[in-house]
Amino acid sequence: MPTPILLALLTLPAAQAETPSVADAATLTSDDVDAALRAIELDFTPEEVEQMLGTVQRRVRQYERLRARSISNDVVPATTTPWAAWLVPRAGQERTPAPTRLPKVARPEDLDDACSWSIVELAALLRTTDVTCVELTEAYLDRLERLDARLHCVVTFTRERALAQAAERDAELARGVDRGWLHGLPWGVKDLMAVEGHPTTWGARPFADQSIDATAEVVRRLDEAGAILIAKLSVGALAMGDVWFRERTRSPWDTSRGSSGSSAGSAAATAAGGVAFSLGTETLGSIVSPSVACATSALRPTLGRVPRTGTMALSWTMDKVGPIARTVQDASLVFDAIRGADAGDPASRDGAVPVAGDYAGRALRIGVPDGAFQRGGGVDEIAAELEALGHEIVPIELPDFPTRAMLVILHAEAAAAFDELTRSNADDELVRQDDDAWPNTFRAARLIPAVEYVRAQRLRTLLMREMDAALADVDLVVHAPYAAGVLTATNLTGHPTVVAPFVPEDGPRPDGSPRTISFTGHLDCDEELLAAVVAWQDANPHHVRRPPLAWLGGDDEEGERRR
Repeated sequence: MPTPILLALLTLPAAQAETPSVADAATLTSDDVDAALRAIELDFTPEEVEQMLGTVQRRVRQYERLRARSISNDVVPATTTPWAAWLVPRAGQERTPAPTRLPKVARPEDLDDACSWSIVELAALLRTTDVTCVELTEAYLDRLERLDARLHCVVTFTRERALAQAAERDAELARGVDRGWLHGLPWGVKDLMAVEGHPTTWGARPFADQSIDATAEVVRRLDEAGAILIAKLSVGALAMGDVWFRERTRSPWDTSRGSSGSSAGSAAATAAGGVAFSLGTETLGSIVSPSVACATSALRPTLGRVPRTGTMALSWTMDKVGPIARTVQDASLVFDAIRGADAGDPASRDGAVPVAGDYAGRALRIGVPDGAFQRGGGVDEIAAELEALGHEIVPIELPDFPTRAMLVILHAEAAAAFDELTRSNADDELVRQDDDAWPNTFRAARLIPAVEYVRAQRLRTLLMREMDAALADVDLVVHAPYAAGVLTATNLTGHPTVVAPFVPEDGPRPDGSPRTISFTGHLDCDEELLAAVVAWQDANPHHVRRPPLAWLGGDDEEGERRR
């Protein structure tokens, strides 16, 4: 006779048993899990079932948290867009204010030194000196190859494609054709995005030879903007962590530790000057986390502001694509090239309603959530820097939801995305096989009841409403990246976040790298958020540093970015 817990797991219509209590979860056995799997015609090994047990027990307890809040019948589940009929987007600028003129630069004796320059400085290098796009591309390719020997940040070099593009960009400049700030700049893409004619491995051994006969829309848009793709960069297998099928990607600040993930190669290569900028993706921290580890500036856009066409799906209702760069101004220039709706991604759309005015130059109300700096210092220094720009710092309270339990949304969608991988046992080929790795997560997700998934999505709708209300009286929020549950909550609600390095009064981290601060803005107001953070970073350029890379040779020992 099946146990009440087994019946709950299967959500059989005929089940009359009461909802299992938290105490009952501990009584769930491997035999129960195996019986549930056999009832839905899945056959996992005894070792795999035993590994699943702890995850399933923990999840049953989490269902209690999902059920603790009553939901009225008129609340619909959240879908792939954060906007619902009751949410009206705030008016925002059409675009982030871009630089109006090129800075004065000179060709360095060693072109390798220019590889850590900002986008604006590199743009000046190509237009006001004798450096060509081909020369700059070759310099970046050479540097990235040397970096990769230690950082393991590249899956595939796209040398032939890059040099052909660079020659075209030089010919265009000679004819007076200038595609904009990114014209001729070498960049790298996280290997979740397809590039026709090159492997798209998703960082996972089962897909190591995969070739997709298409090019991701964001890559196509950067091609149109004149940027030059030189490499497909490493990604933790299937968008988790920094371990991929060949190696573990390392932080350029300390190569004894990983670069975090899953945009591991994008952050490492950008921080080390292996590319001028890169693209990453985030479902639950995969842009923010490696940017913290590598001290890069980055934008996780509002869900839907950047199309995901041609990008590996992990969670259709949570995946985002965004830029990783050395400065927030750089990130804003890349975002401007990739943003906007695309027919291939039904969730993608344009941004807020344009209005006149200089958002970056006006006084803002900046919220500090309760507990937002519990896991990171520097609140006093950051607040003082923002107040010096004329902004007002105000305390706010964010809504309290069981956001960790609500991640059954991610787990169920990810398991569905890789259903065939699980059923074919090809998941055994993934490097990581521990309890928290994808193989076990995918298997355990087979026992997430559909009712609990939908309930979590309906709670997500309420979270979106209450988050919108909590931010109503402020322009943006400042917080430590992982404090107060903001990272998980905003990945569920779709709010945009900018991360940027800063150096508190007590100095950098032990490896010499800056710490990181996060700024979160209103839905679809990414441009306004970027403009505000650009102004803060421009007023405090000492925060932006680069790793010394003594092992590479020829780098600035002090690790300060050239201005």
